[in-house]
Formats: sequence, structure tokens, C-alpha cells
Amino acid sequence: MSLHLSDEEFLDFQCFIHRQTGIQMHRGKKALICGRLAKRLQQCGMHSYGDYFRFIHTAEGQGEHQTCIDLLTTNETYFFREPKHFDWLTDYLRGLSPGTQPLRLWSAACSSGEEVYSLAMLLAEYSPRAWQLMGSDISTRMLERARTGHYPMARNKHLPPELLKKYCLRGTGRQDGTFLITKALRERVEFCHINLNEALPQVGLFDVIFLRNVMIYFGSATKQAVVNRLAQQLRPGGFLCIGHSESLNDVQHPLQSLAPAIFRKPGTAV
Repeated sequence: MSLHLSDEEFLDFQCFIHRQTGIQMHRGKKALICGRLAKRLQQCGMHSYGDYFRFIHTAEGQGEHQTCIDLLTTNETYFFREPKHFDWLTDYLRGLSPGTQPLRLWSAACSSGEEVYSLAMLLAEYSPRAWQLMGSDISTRMLERARTGHYPMARNKHLPPELLKKYCLRGTGRQDGTFLITKALRERVEFCHINLNEALPQVGLFDVIFLRNVMIYFGSATKQAVVNRLAQQLRPGGFLCIGHSESLNDVQHPLQSLAPAIFRKPGTAV
């Protein structure tokens, strides 16, 4: 069965994903919506994109509402992506003095978990303090994958060999060709379903927040709202890391630029 996405149906999904996530999908993304939803429509027995759109807004289709968001959000990631941030974090951790207050980090768009486990490895290696680490994402499907810590072997190519050996287990038998983050490290990470486009839950304050390669999909108003929400979750002297292809030049915020794609909240860190 060949399905056609009309301009009116595209507009419905375009407005839906912007309202739910803040993501802007221009007309060039029409093919993306078709490709990501076509199989799901067939699985649900829908005969048109319009039927599916109406279904996800019914009481019966409430669960499908989140599935649609999961399918339409982009989740590209890999271990130690944009390594300059991890070099900076290593230097930051090495420069910390021991203290009684746990260090808290948040990977605010963790996707399938590679970023948050990269952070966990560096914290385990270099933090002189007790630490807590949270990963969150808007996609429940990606969070389920992240919690397993289980990846195809091809995903390890950016992992430093010494960290791969220390914190990952090679799959054997039916799991050949995969690797698993060690249980000791997986248990140190808390995963939460969070929509950054809405009021944040009570998650406490953090020393470092990573939100990278997400705001490129936001308009200025959404970006400003998200940045200011995250700034409120930083401790004084805390840091926000964004993607190197992103900028905060078009938004007002209380943070100070420290280095490329790294911003600091004014105040004295404890």
C-alpha cells in the first residue's frame, strides 16, 4: 500500500511536533515524516496519515501519541562525540578539590545513552568527589535502549581503548558482535523521561549540564525558554555545554561564555 502525505497532513504533523517538542520541521522534512511513519501506519491498520494523526489525539490512541514523538525525533549520537568537551571535562575534574557535596551532571538529551556513559567513564576515572549522573530524553524508546547499555561493536570506534577495556564487556555466543557497559557503571546513572519544552520536574541543581546538537532544531523563542530553564538548574559556577554547531547569540540568558560551546553560570562554585 502506497501512502501519500498531503500538504495539509504535513502541516498537522509539523505543528504537532513543534507544539510537543519545540522542534521546527521545514517543508524539506516532508519525506522524513513519510519515511518514519509509513511502517507504523501499516502496523496500526491506518489507511492515511490523516487517520493516524486523528487517532493519536483520541483517548484510545493516547499511548500512540508518545510513539509518534519517538519516531519523529532525531537521535544521532556516539561515544565521546565532539571530544573537546570531554577534554575540557577531564581537565575540570582533575582540577577539583575533594569536597563533601556530590558532583552532579546531567545529559539533557541523552538519546540511546552513548553520551551519558561517556560522562560516567570520565567521572569514574577522574572525579575526586562522590558523583551523581542523570540522563534524560524526550524519546521513551531511546531511554529504554540507553538503560540496557548494550551496543553493537561498531559503536565503540570513538571509545578510548583503555576505557573500552575497563568499562565494557564483549558479547559472546548469541551476543557476539556487541558490547555491554559494566553493571557497576550502569547502576550509577539515573534515566528520566523529560520534555525540555515544558516546565521541568524537580530534578535538583547540577554542576554541569550537557545539551548538545538539540537546539539546532529549535527556533529562537524555544531556544531561549530551554536555555533559561536549564540555567535555573545550574548551581552557581556551574557549566552548560552545547553543540559546537550551535550558538546562543540570538537569545538572552544569564550565562557567561567560557570557551567555544561552554557557558558558565555566574557565582562561586562550592
